[in-house]
Amino acid sequence: MNIFEIIGWFGALLFIFAYLLLSFNKIKADKTPYQLMNVLGAICLMINSYKIDDDPNFILNFVWMCIGVIAIMSIIRAKSK
Repeated sequence: MNIFEIIGWFGALLFIFAYLLLSFNKIKADKTPYQLMNVLGAICLMINSYKIDDDPNFILNFVWMCIGVIAIMSIIRAKSK
């Protein structure tokens, strides 16, 4: 297993762990930790997708990452009010 596969698996595990915590009410979707796990997971999967030349997966995870970044910015803005 090469470093890009390890990064990809780490990203997939972050997604799964975030969803598991959300599903069992251990974390909230409108909180930074959940969104951060999604952003980091997407970045890891983007790295893996880029390496293996999987454009659809790269675009999907890029959009997922953007949604997470926008959500984090919204959470930060709401806290500062």
